[in-house]
Amino acid sequence: MEAAHHLPLRPGTNVAVLTSLAHVIVTEKIYDEIFIRERCDWNEFQDWAEFVSRPENSPETVGALAGIDPKEIRGAARLYATGGNGAIYYGLGVTEHSQGSTAVMAIANLAMATGNIGRPGVGVNPLRGQNNVQESCDMGSFPHEFPGYRHVSTGAVRESFEKIWGVSLNDEPGLCINNMLDAAVDGSFKGIYIQGEDILQSDPGIHHVAAGLDAMESVVVHDLFLNETANYTYVFLPGSTVLEKDGTFTNAERRINRVRKVMTPKAGYADWEVTQLIADAMGANWSYSHPIEIMAEIAATTPSFTDVTYDLLEEKGSIQWPCNDAAPEGTPIMHVGGFVRGKGKFIRTEYVATDELTGPRFPLLLTTGRILSQYNVGAQTQRTANSVWHEEDRLEINPIDAEVRGVKDGDWVRVVSRSGEMSLGP
Repeated sequence: MEAAHHLPLRPGTNVAVLTSLAHVIVTEKIYDEIFIRERCDWNEFQDWAEFVSRPENSPETVGALAGIDPKEIRGAARLYATGGNGAIYYGLGVTEHSQGSTAVMAIANLAMATGNIGRPGVGVNPLRGQNNVQESCDMGSFPHEFPGYRHVSTGAVRESFEKIWGVSLNDEPGLCINNMLDAAVDGSFKGIYIQGEDILQSDPGIHHVAAGLDAMESVVVHDLFLNETANYTYVFLPGSTVLEKDGTFTNAERRINRVRKVMTPKAGYADWEVTQLIADAMGANWSYSHPIEIMAEIAATTPSFTDVTYDLLEEKGSIQWPCNDAAPEGTPIMHVGGFVRGKGKFIRTEYVATDELTGPRFPLLLTTGRILSQYNVGAQTQRTANSVWHEEDRLEINPIDAEVRGVKDGDWVRVVSRSGEMSLGP
């Protein structure tokens, strides 16, 4: 199979290109009016349609900005809108960006405008960067949401947890990692407990991360191996591997799968036990004896997981949430017949250029990438024979850019940006 259209956009122009695709669909009237009138807010659609129809969102204007042939933008939009089932898959290149949330909204706008939601072979499908990121989000790891994607300001939701936990919960959102680091430098954020993540390597702006960690009074890292972030720890807690604990994983299609312990944790405790011991030392009085009890609490407090039990997972092998009285065996396809929020909401997606602009001092764009032989920051795979294939970080540079600068394969190059500098081989 070959791609019918390839849109090699200039880094940072995701939102502009997505809105330009919508421009074609709206101005050529190839949207699904029946779907929109039945499933979405028609007034909001009209407002959004007026926005995307503006000349600044046309393929000709955006094509010049993003470095794409306008004909390719028009061809891709027509194919998505009229070519039958259309499914959108996106990865971290869309979301880990200054306009990541806006890009996801633009993708949702496209899917609703063309009726590509709520049946087999269509939909919007985020591909997560690491195992079980999906379940972490499902379980309320966002600072503004409880499990099941319910906002912390919702009184009835807070009360359901307060009743079980016997505490009063704040109705204001917490902080994301970047905010925590900023607050630490300001002196208002004192400590952090990091479980299974090397933020000094994986988060943007190494100097920003280092300054935040250095300013905290307490940094606890809980991981399988000592990593770069561990250099800032006051306490390092050894973690347990997938073979050393019971629990569940949830993949990109919301499919919950069991994980079964096959050996005693070398560290003595599974990760959830370590967290419970810390909580109890702080006076929480948690008393879980097995993850099956944690799952029971999730089911009791989260409507989309009401009927999820370990017994059902053993019987079915896996389950896709929502799994409740309305869907006792799970939900293979979301949004069939309607959206959870009611009417689908179209949102304007204004393009805002990234701060990382090119210019006389910094003429090239720098971006990160993935290496097949190394997983993420290499905390695990760099300790294996995988390093035979990729022993060190390398600089990849366009051959024309390299020739202009006299850079040859095997040369050492010093790379300087607004964030810092490093030397590596191309």
